[in-house]
Amino acid sequence: MAIDERKSIKPMEHYNMSDFLKGQASKIITKVAEEDTTGYVLKHGKPMVVMISNERYERLLKQGIDINEY
Repeated sequence: MAIDERKSIKPMEHYNMSDFLKGQASKIITKVAEEDTTGYVLKHGKPMVVMISNERYERLLKQGIDINEY
């Protein structure tokens, strides 16, 4: 498969843990949900968790992918 035939992978957004501690959690979570995206939550610059919108999660389940199994 040629490189230009592959689906391009969009990098995930990065959110700092400190933003959650500064009262931005609702804003960040709402953004991920409304834009149907994913994002890393970083602590001291290192990924700690990945957030995923519920819509995206539901699509994965419908495709037979259960992220809890991995």
